[in-house]
Amino acid sequence: MQFMILRRADQGTEAEGFPPPQLVQAVPAAKWLHPSASGVRMARAAGQWSVTPAPFAPTDELVAGYTFIEADSREQALAWAAGWPTADGEGDAVLEVREAGCPGGCVGFDTGETPRGKAYAVLLRSDAGSEADLEPPPSVIDTMNRANQAGIQAGIALAGEGLKSTARGGRVKFSGGKPSFIDGPFAEVKELIAGYWLIQADTLEQAMDWVRNYPFPHPDALEVELRTVHLPAQA
Repeated sequence: MQFMILRRADQGTEAEGFPPPQLVQAVPAAKWLHPSASGVRMARAAGQWSVTPAPFAPTDELVAGYTFIEADSREQALAWAAGWPTADGEGDAVLEVREAGCPGGCVGFDTGETPRGKAYAVLLRSDAGSEADLEPPPSVIDTMNRANQAGIQAGIALAGEGLKSTARGGRVKFSGGKPSFIDGPFAEVKELIAGYWLIQADTLEQAMDWVRNYPFPHPDALEVELRTVHLPAQA
């Protein structure tokens, strides 16, 4: 089983200069996001898109970074997260452990390619349907799979994966380096992520165009957060 480990944001991760070099070294497999001031939120309603510029509040609704692991169970994934390095947040951090996979069978992908220019994380916000693990119609899944493959062939889409409901996940909250565990589900749907893509684009506007044209599984209303990704070579 694959799990996505999401590092929830706090004041430290929203500060200029995040992520610090020691954190990048401590969790080399992670993708760290620049503070939300570098991003935008895009909402679709009645077929129309609107854009909200950063910064965003409250901070704890945001994501600061993520990584993927393989584990046999949720409990094993939570145990892995409990070993998160204390270099992060001086031992005070919150991690969300989510089972990866798209209800309905949309195929996750990771090309393994290093972004050639600017990289963006496309974070699809959850809603009541995604928290209920509702499966989109097969035709919707087929359209998404084709769009993902087209994005790969165009050199834009680098990775993407859906997330199952938080009822299958949990959180690890550190205080002074000591972990405590909280089982899902979580009630704050607006704080949750239902899926993600890693894309590369020359400009923020190009990344926004990709979002506008992607066939998301939601029939209409949805919200996406678009964030720039830290690339070590650009540190």
